[in-house]
Amino acid sequence: MMIKRNHESKVVNLLKTFPVVAILGARQVGKTTLAKIIKEHYFPEAIYLDLESPSDIFKLEEAELYLKQFNNRLIIIDEIQRKPELFPILRSIIDKEISSKRFLILGSASPELLKKSSESLAGRIAFLELSPFMLDEINFQWQKLWLRGGFPKSFLAENDDISFMWREFFIKTITERDIPQLGFNIPSINIKRFWLMLSHYQNKLWNASQISNNLGISTPTVKNYLTILNYTYLVRILPPFYTNIKKRLIKTPKVIIRDSGILHYLLNIKNFEELIAHPIVGASWEGFVIEEILKLFSENFDAYFYRTRAGAEIDLLLTKANNIKMAIEIKYSLTPKPSKGFYIACEDLSPEKKIVVYPGDDTFIKNDVLFLSISDIKSLKNYLT
Repeated sequence: MMIKRNHESKVVNLLKTFPVVAILGARQVGKTTLAKIIKEHYFPEAIYLDLESPSDIFKLEEAELYLKQFNNRLIIIDEIQRKPELFPILRSIIDKEISSKRFLILGSASPELLKKSSESLAGRIAFLELSPFMLDEINFQWQKLWLRGGFPKSFLAENDDISFMWREFFIKTITERDIPQLGFNIPSINIKRFWLMLSHYQNKLWNASQISNNLGISTPTVKNYLTILNYTYLVRILPPFYTNIKKRLIKTPKVIIRDSGILHYLLNIKNFEELIAHPIVGASWEGFVIEEILKLFSENFDAYFYRTRAGAEIDLLLTKANNIKMAIEIKYSLTPKPSKGFYIACEDLSPEKKIVVYPGDDTFIKNDVLFLSISDIKSLKNYLT
């Protein structure tokens, strides 16, 4: 089954403007599939190179000589993080040849980790993050997406058992092969134990010393592990919102395992019945909804949470140019009621919109608060305007 990705037309349009377009995202998120669809439908003469293929790596031993021969053709380079020395070569080709030559590069590491790309190709490259499946891409099957997560092979598996098994092998591959290939010399058992520990802290305040004590490793090592998972799109560090109001604010970030299916594997949750009976259900739901919202808005808005020591709290704030556009509370309940802390926080911050996201069927406005069904999540874009 082929799922049409929302970013397909966006990538094609960016290729009309930028000589280099980078599709970044976690391993197995669908970058290669999307690139091959773009090749087939829009650029049939494109050249595809996979830097995990020995034969393609051999072709690039004299990279500039090889790449310059394909005039006016799109060149797709997969797993670009395997060969970061290509970035200055791409810049040289682009600057010397004022032509319609275009490069589509795919990578499993963030721009921070691929720092050479932003330095070498500044002004010449557009970055686009490909997330796991979004709700509207899979016809709003939110229960299945929440349980299995959005990695294509997990979501599209024949049944929950096969999906769970795929996630097991995915984590094994990430810890034993992919992270070492990025240059991190870490025993795979250590990073997996850390990942497992994070699952029990889903959507909680980051406490490096507590986790380091539990794992018996140093605090700097724990911080390094978190950075690695963040750079490889597997964990989100959600910062607190700072203001100059006279409140005692929480200034510690929250940590979220970005894909709910990975979270559920780590917690040994195999089906929906086990999920809704598990103590993690509320934190899992909140992380799932945050990620679905940020799939829609992360390119145009900054995301935070807000909490004071007096109990005022907002699960997710979306801001733009220092203006608070949305204050969002997330409830796993069919009869959601905003907390007192939410209302107090809204009085502190005066957001333009107040929203509660819940798993019911109806979307409605009551007392200036939008109660939004998870199935209507995409309508947030219209509501904001």
